[in-house]
Amino acid sequence: MPPKKMTMGLIVGNRGFFPDHLAKSGREEVLRVLGAAGIDVVALKPEESKYGAVETREESRRCADLFRRNRDRIDGVIVTLPNFGEERAIADTLRWADLHVPVLVQATPDDPTKMTIAARRDSFCGKMSACNNLRQYGIPYSLTTLHTEALDSPEFAKDLLWFSGVCRVVNGFRNLRVGAIGARPTAFNTVRYSEKILEAQGISIETLDLSEVLGRIERMKDNDDLAQSKLASIKKYVDASSVPEVALMKMAKLGAVVDQWMAATEVAISAVQCWTSIEENLGVVPCTIMSMMSDSLLSSACEVDICGVLGMHALRLASETPSALLDWNNNYGADPNKAVCFHCSNLPKHFFRSVKMDFQEIIAGTVGKENTFGTCVGLIKPEKMSFARFSTDDTAGKMRGYVGEGRFTDDALNTFGGAGVVEIPDLQKLLHFICEKGFEHHVAANLSSVAASVHEASTRYLGWDMYWHGVN
Repeated sequence: MPPKKMTMGLIVGNRGFFPDHLAKSGREEVLRVLGAAGIDVVALKPEESKYGAVETREESRRCADLFRRNRDRIDGVIVTLPNFGEERAIADTLRWADLHVPVLVQATPDDPTKMTIAARRDSFCGKMSACNNLRQYGIPYSLTTLHTEALDSPEFAKDLLWFSGVCRVVNGFRNLRVGAIGARPTAFNTVRYSEKILEAQGISIETLDLSEVLGRIERMKDNDDLAQSKLASIKKYVDASSVPEVALMKMAKLGAVVDQWMAATEVAISAVQCWTSIEENLGVVPCTIMSMMSDSLLSSACEVDICGVLGMHALRLASETPSALLDWNNNYGADPNKAVCFHCSNLPKHFFRSVKMDFQEIIAGTVGKENTFGTCVGLIKPEKMSFARFSTDDTAGKMRGYVGEGRFTDDALNTFGGAGVVEIPDLQKLLHFICEKGFEHHVAANLSSVAASVHEASTRYLGWDMYWHGVN
């Protein structure tokens, strides 16, 4: 799945008794910067308003109309202030456009050598007025790292990447449909959640009973085109040379059935019952099929952990790379800032140093080795890491969670499944927080540094109660 090209609505602020030639040059500069970053722009043209900026009530209406016509394209809005800017015009434009997308407010710094009436910007001050009005209007907005930032600066380039991630997360959760394939395993009370709280957030759950999955698999012929195509994809995806062909065919049929169902129901991500119904009734584990989905940016979590896959999805949206669901599983010796993260495993291939398909050693002791082929086994590669966990707080009737960053190390680890050693500053504080607040033992992980985007999106725009480890 190729990265999504971003489209930003652009509002160029202008206030007439400040040098309005700065609105002209500022608009030209921001278009040049956004174009160089590969971002499409929806903005007024110079023939549609003075310099393509927004100052009067009529210009606000024209800009709002333009944004509404492009509602399906616009991922976020950038407000740029090359001079003080007309605060009410900016707020009116956003109110009338009614896009409900993230908004970034940027102000261009003054040059101390150009402070005469002919060149003075006063954007430093104007940004406060613009933000004051947005708050009065009840429009949420984001801020650049520095109060004023030059459009061609490294700081703005970094903020633009961060804000793009925020937009992808916010828009990626809008009208999201999540597949719950099978019932929650009895032994996993920890992954219980409230469908009603999620529905209130615009997140719908589509359920599929395992009996339906198994029935469709039973009726599918070995020579079915979809089954054969999935079988070829499995063999191309991972080394399965030690796995019996009969097990691979079962996995292929499982994958084909799930693919068909997700397409028919417009489900974007999924959480699957594994332990131990699929092993007992089909004779394989679903790990490789789930790994393939996650690697294709269609995040899939085990143990029907719906909130877990939401964390995977948020990290995936922010980074545009695959996510995994892991257990906070073991200490690593006596190092208080290191732990072993593990699953048995359906980690996407993107995570591994090297990977092969094998049997699931834990469940094999219960249902037999021959019924547990399909795991993806290997060590996680040393890389930066972002983590996230969302939960429904059923007693308070709201969403909550935590985010943070660390890194996977190259420390030695002799174990089975998919695992890696993670190092997180002040890890003991995080572990205390997880236990004190009653969070789950599952955590979503991504090989990136996108905690800031996920936190901004989930708190400022989704309104969730979040802890940012290392910042809060």
